[in-house]
Amino acid sequence: MSTHYYFSWFNDFFPEKLVERLQEDIADRKSLVMISAQPSDDEDEQVNFEDITEWTWLTQANLHFVEYHFIDYRMPKEKAQQLIQKASVIFLCGGDPVQQHEFLAEYELSNVIKNSKAVILGASAGSLNMAAKWLSSNDDTPKGETTTIYEGLGFDHFAYESHAGRSCDTFVEGYLFPLSKEMDVYAAEQESAIRVKDGKIDILGPVYVISESKIQKRKG
Repeated sequence: MSTHYYFSWFNDFFPEKLVERLQEDIADRKSLVMISAQPSDDEDEQVNFEDITEWTWLTQANLHFVEYHFIDYRMPKEKAQQLIQKASVIFLCGGDPVQQHEFLAEYELSNVIKNSKAVILGASAGSLNMAAKWLSSNDDTPKGETTTIYEGLGFDHFAYESHAGRSCDTFVEGYLFPLSKEMDVYAAEQESAIRVKDGKIDILGPVYVISESKIQKRKG
């Protein structure tokens, strides 16, 4: 089994314990492939990795690679698939989870990613799309609006929710309860990560686990 990391969001850099885990798990550093969650089709716009927050997290953690690739609509579909097949690490970036979900489908990347032996990282939107299911809501008070449940890549049998764009108080307002009757929901506060290695879940930072409408707060 490969190793999967679900990141919420980090304002500055990875905490020390997370860096230690990543250094341990990412032994092969030939190729990093990052997949956009706000995929651009502007051919005149150049990719600058120094402007990508997730790339900065990795460099600050002293995780450097021989090759770096950023996938969005500016890259042909066939090339994107080939790069993913050869990747040491695949990083699904943060941004708009719906846009990323649609991009993965349009570029037929889901099965390629799931068949990869790479270490899989996701941040916020990327973490949602890594999970078995996630709930789409664009408002800070999602219980009052219509929501959609999306099928993710399903690396692990749980649903994921990131704090992004919401206060952590909304986790306990009940909008995740229906989904928690299908499977456990891991609702992550900022500055947290979930590591799944060989099926074992390791929590780093503040995360709520919601199961059958019951909430438990865990902090690794």
